[in-house]
Formats: sequence, C-alpha cells, structure tokens
Amino acid sequence: MGASTSRVYEAGAIPTATGRTIQASAVRAIATNAGFLLLGQHLPFSRPTEVEPIEVRGDGLVVLAEEAQPLDRVVDLLATCALGHARSVGMRLDGTRCRPRGPGGMSEEGVITMTPVPADFVHLHVHSEYSILDGACRIPALAAKAARHEMPAVTLTDHGSLAGTIDLYKAAKEQGIKPIVGCEVYVVDDRRHQHKGHAHLTVLAETNEGYDNLIKLCSLGYLEGYYYRPRVDWELLERHAPGLIALSGCLSGRVSRALAESRVADAESELDRLVQIFGQGSTYVELQNAGLPVQEQLVPQLAELAAKRKLPLVATGDVHYLDAADAASHEALLCIQSGDSLKNPNHWKFETNEFYFKTPAEMALDFPGREDALRRTLEVAERCNVEIELGRILLPEFPTPEGRDAFDYLVELCERGLERRYGNTTPELTERLQFELRTIREMGFADYFLIVSDFIDFAKRNGVSVGPGRGSAAGSLAAYSLGITDIDPMRYGLLFERFLNPARKDMPDMDIDFAIEGRERVINYVAEKYGRNRVAQIITFSTMAARAALRDAGRVLEVPYGTVDRIAKLVPEGPGQTLEEALKPGSELRQTVDADPVAKEIVELARPLEGLTRADSIHAAGVVIGAQPLMEVVPLQQKGTEAEVVTQFSMKNVEALGLLKIDFLGLRNLDVIDEAVRLIGRGLDIASIPMDDGRTYAMLARAETAGVFQFESSGMRDALRAVKPTEFEDLIALVALYRPGPMQYIPSYAARKNGREAVTYIDERLKPITSDSYGICIYQEQYMQIAKQIAGFSPAEAETLRRAIGKKIHELMASLKGKFLAGCAEHGVTPAVADQLWKDMEQSQDYSFNKAHSACYALIAYRTAWLRANHPCEYMAALISSVMNTKDRVPFYVNACDEMGIDVLPPDVNASMTDFAVVEGKIRFGLTAVKNVGDAAAQAIVRARAEDGPFASIWDFTKRVDPQL
Repeated sequence: MGASTSRVYEAGAIPTATGRTIQASAVRAIATNAGFLLLGQHLPFSRPTEVEPIEVRGDGLVVLAEEAQPLDRVVDLLATCALGHARSVGMRLDGTRCRPRGPGGMSEEGVITMTPVPADFVHLHVHSEYSILDGACRIPALAAKAARHEMPAVTLTDHGSLAGTIDLYKAAKEQGIKPIVGCEVYVVDDRRHQHKGHAHLTVLAETNEGYDNLIKLCSLGYLEGYYYRPRVDWELLERHAPGLIALSGCLSGRVSRALAESRVADAESELDRLVQIFGQGSTYVELQNAGLPVQEQLVPQLAELAAKRKLPLVATGDVHYLDAADAASHEALLCIQSGDSLKNPNHWKFETNEFYFKTPAEMALDFPGREDALRRTLEVAERCNVEIELGRILLPEFPTPEGRDAFDYLVELCERGLERRYGNTTPELTERLQFELRTIREMGFADYFLIVSDFIDFAKRNGVSVGPGRGSAAGSLAAYSLGITDIDPMRYGLLFERFLNPARKDMPDMDIDFAIEGRERVINYVAEKYGRNRVAQIITFSTMAARAALRDAGRVLEVPYGTVDRIAKLVPEGPGQTLEEALKPGSELRQTVDADPVAKEIVELARPLEGLTRADSIHAAGVVIGAQPLMEVVPLQQKGTEAEVVTQFSMKNVEALGLLKIDFLGLRNLDVIDEAVRLIGRGLDIASIPMDDGRTYAMLARAETAGVFQFESSGMRDALRAVKPTEFEDLIALVALYRPGPMQYIPSYAARKNGREAVTYIDERLKPITSDSYGICIYQEQYMQIAKQIAGFSPAEAETLRRAIGKKIHELMASLKGKFLAGCAEHGVTPAVADQLWKDMEQSQDYSFNKAHSACYALIAYRTAWLRANHPCEYMAALISSVMNTKDRVPFYVNACDEMGIDVLPPDVNASMTDFAVVEGKIRFGLTAVKNVGDAAAQAIVRARAEDGPFASIWDFTKRVDPQL
C-alpha cells in the first residue's frame, strides 16, 4: 500500500460514511490480542475475508487505503476477525483475555471496545542477553511483550548474574508491570573445592531483604566460588535464604536430574534440602515443557513428588529468546559461544525451538490439566515485591581532620587555595567562590569535592602526573582553588553552572586524567582509604555492532573470511552504524544483498544478532566508591588476570543507583611530558611555562605537529595552517572546531582572525561574549551567557536550556522558548534578533562544544607543543619511548626526527638504553624497540653493561646475557 493512496487518521475516532466510529486504540488491542505486529505491517487477516488495505502503525495511527471497503464494513470485519482468531486458538472472549461488548465485539455506538483482563500466567524463568551468548532476550522488548500479553509481571533469571536487574526494573516500570528479580544460580556441595559439575537452581527475590541476599549470593558465587562458573553451595544458600523463593530448577536442577536418572530417593532428599533451607512456604516444584520428551516424562513424576511433600507446583518456560522466529539466531548465538559452525551436524544447539517467551495460551497448551501450576505463577508474582530506589545520592563521607564538618573544611581549603592561585583576591573572585560554595552546600556535595581533591593531592605528592582537567569540572573556581583542575575558569570565561546545576539532581561528574605509570597507585590509595570492600572497578559490556554481527554470522556459516570481510566493510565505519542504515535502498550493501545469495544469508542471520551483548570486561577507567560495603548495594564479580573486583552493573546503572563513580583515566601524553621533563632536567616545572611562547606558536602555524597532542592529524594540520594560531584562545577554539559538526566554521574563524573577513554582531551585547571567537558562537558556555545576559535567565535556567537543546528534549525546549523570547523583549532585543538567536541555539546542538573541556585539552596540547619546539630531542625521545609497543609508530616518529634535523643513532648493545635516550643532541635508539627484543632482554643487556662494562665481543655478550631472554 503506497503512501500516495492512503489516509492517516489520528488515534481516537475515525469518521465513517454512516457516522459510526472505530477507535484506533481498539484496533491496536484487537491486533495485539490476535498476535499481529503493530510496526507498520499490514494486518494479515485471513478470516473471514482479506482486508489487506488496513494498516495499524506502532504509534497507534490507523492507515486506510483509498480503495478500502466502507469503514462500517471494516469495523464488522475487525471485530469478527478478533473473535474468530481467538476461538481458533481455543481462547474465550468472556474475560480470559479480552471482553468485547455487544454482538461481534461492537457496542451500540459502533465502537469496538476491548476490556483487557490480566493473563493467568507470568514467566518466572527467563534469560536475557546478560546470560552472555546463551540468552537472546533484549530487556526492553521482553518487558514490552509481557505487557502486551497482559502479564502483570516479568522476571529475569540470568545465569549466575544480576547484571540486567536495573534494566529490567526500569523497563518493567515503564510498561506498568512488576519487575521480579531473580537468578539461576549454579549450585555445588562445596564452593571452595575446584571441581567441574554443578546444578541449576532458580531463585527469586520476594522482598527487599531477599534482594539484598540475592546480591550477596551472586557476588560470593564469583568472589568465593568461581571455577568456570560462579558457584554457590548449601552453606551460602542457607546463610542468605531469608526473603528468597526457590524453584526446584530446570533439567539441570538436582531434583529433575535425579528423577531423570531414576534416583527417586535422591530427588526427595534434594527437595527436602531446599525446604530445609528456604522453608515449606517458599519452595516450589518447577515444571517445564519445551517439547523435550524427558520433560513430558518428568511432569507427572514431579507432580507426584510435590504432592508427597505437600509442595506447590509452578510452571515455567526456560525462556532464552523472545519469539519463536528467533530460534535460528539463537542457534547461531550458541555457535558463536562454542566457536562452532552451523554446518557441523554435531554443533551445540537446543533440542527444540520452543525456548521462547510463550503466550499464556501457548503455555496452557504445554501443560494440559495443570492450570493450577500456571495460575500459581500469579501467586508467586504477587508475593515478589522488590523496590529498588533509583536516583539517590550515596556519597561516602570524607574523613576530615578531627571530625570537622565537611563543608567548613571545604571552605577553608578553597579560601586557602584561592589565595595560593591568585595572591590578592578580588571581590569578583570572592563572589564567584561564595556562589559555588553555596551551590555545593545546597546540593550536598562537599564530601565529593574533598574526596576528589584528596586523591589528586596524593597523586601530585607522589609524583603521579595529573591532567589539567577534563570536561565541565574545569568551569569550577572551587575545583581550581583545590588543585583539582589547572585551568583558570575566570580568565577563560568558563561557567560553574555548566558543571553543577541545582535544577539537575544528579551526582557531579569529574573524570580525571592520570599518567598511565601511576594510575593504579592512585586507585590503590582510594581503596586503602575508604576500604577495599567499598571500592571496585566497573564492568562494561561489548555488543555486536553491525560489522561484528556480520563477521560472526559469516563465521558460523563457514563463509570464507575474504568474502565476509568484503561484505562487512560495506557497512560504513564509525560508531552507531546499523545494518538498517547500511541497507537503505541504493546502498552498496543493499545492492550486494539483492545480487548475492551468500551475502543475503549472512545479513539475514546477522540482523537479529546485531546489538546483543557479546562479552564483558573491565571498564577502562570507571571506579565506584561506596558509602557502605558495595556488596550491600550492588552485585560484584571478578574479571581479568588479576581477578580484579568489578561491579556486575554497568556504569549507567551504577550511576542510576546513586553511587559515586569516577573515571580514573590513563593518558599516555602525561607520561610523555613527564619523561621529557626528566630528560631535560634543570628543575623544569611544566605548569609554569610561558603561555605566549613565540617559538611554539610559530611551529604550530607551520603545522609541524608530529607528536603534538590533539594537533597531529592531517586535517588538523590544515586547520593550523589556515588559522595560524598566535594565542591560547586559538588552540581552545581549534580543539572545539575540529569535529564533524563545527568543522565548517574553521575557514570563517581563520578569515576573521587574519583580517580577511569582518567580525559582525547582530546585537552589540554579543561582543563581550563572542569576541574571543571572532563573533562565532563555538562553545556551549557562550549560548549560556547569551541566555543569562540577553534573555535574563538565571545560571540554573541557562544550563537547563543548554541541556534541553543538547539532548533534544523538545517539550522542555518548547517551554523555554517563550521565556527566552519574552526575556529578550524585556531587555530591548528586537523580535527578529531574538528569533535568530533562538534559531542559532537550536542549531548549536550539532556543533557547539564544552569550552571547559576544550581548554583542558588545549593546555595539554600546548605543553607538548612547547616541549617539541623548545626541547625537541628530549621530547621526541620521550615520545618514541612511549610507543615502543606499537612498532608502526616508531618508524613514523623516527622519520619525523629526520625532518626536524635530529639524528637518530642506531641501536648499539654498548650504548643504547632500554628506552630512547638523548646523547649530545642526538637520540640513541632504544633496545626495547628492536624487533624481537623484549623488556626483559633489554634490561638484562643494560644491567650486564652497568655491572661489568661494555661487551668486548659477541662471545662476551652471549656469555654475560642469557640468550633465552
């Protein structure tokens, strides 16, 4: 049905030739209850006649083609179809699922009326994509499907993990249904004994106490019981049973396994042990039927055992994927996990295609005569009432000297630091600091500033370099006074409210750059200070991006690598690229898929895999600091070769809980600066170098920037040649401008700076705000200043406006537009200028940048440029030493040295050090950079030379240095 032959009617009432109406919401209800998709596809009615021209869109709009039958006839057909479909699958329409009023589902007014009635079943055994490469349910879709089928709750029981808990909680609440938090734990007799073999047990949190215990169970399974899987034992289960409900488990549960092996007495014993631990009222015998013969055989045996022990039965589905059609992609997912191929007839797969999220009607067909076990899921759901408080602020207390009040101590440190930074303070400085401190006190973040200031102070005292700042925190005078940042916010017009806004009740976000060499020492300091049980790194989940999904699909289909690689590269590079986008009509990938059956097979298999979680790892920088032992708030696990403790929740979910999260980032350029300063010697203080060094700006204007932070790429070198920077503001602007959106403004900036284009202002009051950037609004802070100074916004309102524009929150933008235009009018701005300013602000979402962050990174760039311009040998030696592990960069920078006129002497066992070194104005090649020479061998050579002098011959060398190194 083409768009040119259709009409779209808003949800509500659709006029008909006879004056009768049909409600779009009612059509949605019929279609949903009949199992039809609502995503723009035609309703595939097959009874009693085809009504092809009807389309119900996902947004609730009904589309009717011009050639459609009379609408009163359509109403009758829809109602009749709903009734017919329901009857064909054995459903009644008298309250089981929906209740039509009037004959054929019609009311007297000619409106189809659907009265939803909750389903008589809830899934209690469900695996999401957080059962990595085993479960394939995406949590938002899972919650949506449960709600669509009128289930009052949805459960998550991933293997050994609670990683999806917060996602489930939020998704279920959005759908208006209850989230049930659970886990399928791995049970062994002794968690400390490392042996293979375990059983499954389904555990659900009934109360908040149970949720707390489930967190501990799932954490200790990793921290104390990990051996291939996170394992718990009976002692742990008994200790943490309060508030939990136990279901006896799937075929891999001890009860079912014993029955399947004809060990009836053992099955009884295992069930008795569950009752002993969880109690008679919180132990259920779990029935499953995914079409496996053994499950059908076990159902009566389990029922008999339950009756004998006076325990209730409960039916579950062992859900691993959302829809029946997902069985094939799930099979591929298992092959990805096992490294196998779909072409291998013996590859691992589930024995049936029935491990999907079935409707209540389908579950009833799976358990004929077991209506009690189905309905009892509602009883379990009714019992489970976990409430997770999101959006709190769980900030640790900073241990102040002599137990002083944290805010008073912060004020003292800030005032001391202000004097150290500026000497004599001015009323402007005092007023700004007081404003910031008032906001910090109102928002309750004194401890936050003290915590960050303390570990940065530790780093600096212990020789660990700290970056000058990162992100909007550099707009804080308090942070500058405390030594957290090194950019003067007053000098560069940086705004505190861009960092902290009382209208935004979330935790501050200070991400800190450290030299890689000392980063771990700072994290260890924090862990020792606040307690190792209160500090952990954060997990991160990698998903199958479009290209990765294609490669995985090709691998399990045994398509040659070259073919798969060619197809994958038809997806454009860059983050956020999707198969849907890459398959648009006319695209290379679309043309290839249409012409090549192999490509089509790969793409069709990859599409349902795209975006699924593929692996977990340790976040590169995120560290969480708790106000209490973390295991009381968030589940933990171990990752990496060092078995580091990490949260099971991702960073966004850690933040949703209100925990203090800080990014401890390692920045190689800080190590390079440190090493260059060490090689230079003479007590150089890199923080005190002149910011107006002519030699540095001349070098930048010539775009001689190999090895200069941020300014090394060919595109940035073109920008440097065009702009010809002469001051630090130019570098800040270039960092902000050299990005896909604002890059278009570089020529205008360059022309205005160099006098080839006039600088104009549509209102003279813009001059003090934008003169540093030659009348071009580059920074978010400039638009905030416009809102404050020209429209009369408060600092908090200006930041709210920036956030609304930046995040495209249209309702908030609409509400602020009137206030902005009215404010402009009150301040004498003409309507035309006010409209233009608003239009510019709306468009700025695609290009404006945080000036505070630009300034911080421009400062690091300037320091590296200054070192290169004034101490080229030392800087280049330090730079090349920092990339010795990436062999391709070593020759690149050696060639750069040649262009700079610096001789790089070849490696010499009697002269080279482990790293590149400066020798009489030349650079000596480092031993570690020699191919096939590792750190250990290089250190052994230098050590032998230091102990016994130069090597006299090759024989002397082999005698004094172990050739096996």
